[in-house]
Amino acid sequence: MTTAALPRVTVVAAQHRDAVLLVAQQQDAAALGVLCARSDDKEGRAALDRALAEAESRGCRVVHAPRTLTGESGTKEELLRQFLELRPQRLLLPDPDPVRVGYDRSAGVPLHDVPPEQAATALDALAAAREYQHSTGEPVFVDCRRAGADASADAATVVRYPCTTRWLTEGFDGRLSAFLPSAGGVLRWTQDEQGGRAWKGPELLAGPSLMPGLSVLRDQHGFVHLLALRRTPRKDGGEDVAVVKAAQYRAGGPLTPWHSLGSPNPGDRYKSREVGFPAAGFDASGTLFVFARNFGHSLSFRAQGADGRWAPWQHLRGARIADELVTVTTARGGVEVYARARDSTAVVRWHKSGAGGGWTEDRTALSAAPGSLSAGPEPGTLLFRDPHTNEPCVWQPGAVSAVPIGGADGVGPVTGVLGVQAEGWTYSALVRSGPGGSCVVGAHVQGRPDAGVWWNDLGAHSSRMPAMVHDRMGTVTLATVDVRGRLSWTSRLSPNGPFEFGSWHTT
Repeated sequence: MTTAALPRVTVVAAQHRDAVLLVAQQQDAAALGVLCARSDDKEGRAALDRALAEAESRGCRVVHAPRTLTGESGTKEELLRQFLELRPQRLLLPDPDPVRVGYDRSAGVPLHDVPPEQAATALDALAAAREYQHSTGEPVFVDCRRAGADASADAATVVRYPCTTRWLTEGFDGRLSAFLPSAGGVLRWTQDEQGGRAWKGPELLAGPSLMPGLSVLRDQHGFVHLLALRRTPRKDGGEDVAVVKAAQYRAGGPLTPWHSLGSPNPGDRYKSREVGFPAAGFDASGTLFVFARNFGHSLSFRAQGADGRWAPWQHLRGARIADELVTVTTARGGVEVYARARDSTAVVRWHKSGAGGGWTEDRTALSAAPGSLSAGPEPGTLLFRDPHTNEPCVWQPGAVSAVPIGGADGVGPVTGVLGVQAEGWTYSALVRSGPGGSCVVGAHVQGRPDAGVWWNDLGAHSSRMPAMVHDRMGTVTLATVDVRGRLSWTSRLSPNGPFEFGSWHTT
């Protein structure tokens, strides 16, 4: 493959040694370049040279020697000039908001085990990439490496912002929409007509300066809701990070204005920056629950009733958790939330004890690989990867243990849909990333994951996790997106026949 045909990936780091793990994160072939905010010593430069040589052995093409910014006109401005020359399609950045390792109570400031220049470089790169995307119209996808992540961990498990799993959804009018985060904001693709083959997009939706992550959920009426994190400057210096929400009431129509839900730790320039990425779910009454990790590393939530009124943030005491949450809806219509423990692979669950009751914490016997938690297609079920075998597993309410379902060759979470009819049986269908980012689908008899899952690799390499939706017409549609921002989709050939899909179409 020629360099021109390879996806263009740019690593931005504070200095050469900081770029080593980011270069290692690019496992697929790419046209790869490195930009450093400042120079490094001989040892740091040599470490990066070795990392780039290893990347070339994986099929990457290093398009230029590592470049060091001059600092003469500001990091953001210099990065923008470099982006205009290099035209990156994907950015690999450090963590813009590293989690603290301690807290200096006398000074009132958190303590970190990474230099502050790393976060500053990431924020400058995000600002430059946002301006680049707005000025050129070219999508830029961003992955930030979580500070403190294990150097030997798989690339899919070290991202700062959780993988967007349910980014393909059916709207109120039956048309499908796809939503993904980018440097410039939310990208949207829209189906022209229900069940049709024509799509519009990607369209960059107007909105505030969002961090590169997104939660997508659908309410009982078919309206789509988006949640993200927004950074805003403070009058006293620094920046606040808040949870924000917008909704789409008509496929292809404008979003509502982004509404700030604030932070579990408002008013403090340091504490508000550590709000975790939101996870949300609707219960049977129409109440929306939004959860996030707070500064104390425990769980906080805010609820909006069916009448539209928001309750204040509430803190739930209990286990210290990582920034990895997932909500599930039970068969009775209740919302539960799962989180991975802060310093282990243990999974913790919170559930309500009846309507109007308080939240109860359970220390489950489950153990999940980082970055793999997701809601299962069936009510109350949880999907995750075993931390030792990498095999996806299904946990069902009341089960003594989880059920392994094969598929250890892939990475990241697994998601799916229920109620798929096939040759007289009802199945739950699943989708995941396979080797090299391919789209892999599977199915098991609904309610019986122990009966086995038959996985089928459909190809269609995707730079983001593939998505699946089961619409009101009974059609199952799969979608992938490449690093160039091109959406590909395929639909099941028959709503009741074998579980087979047609050819891929690209917008």
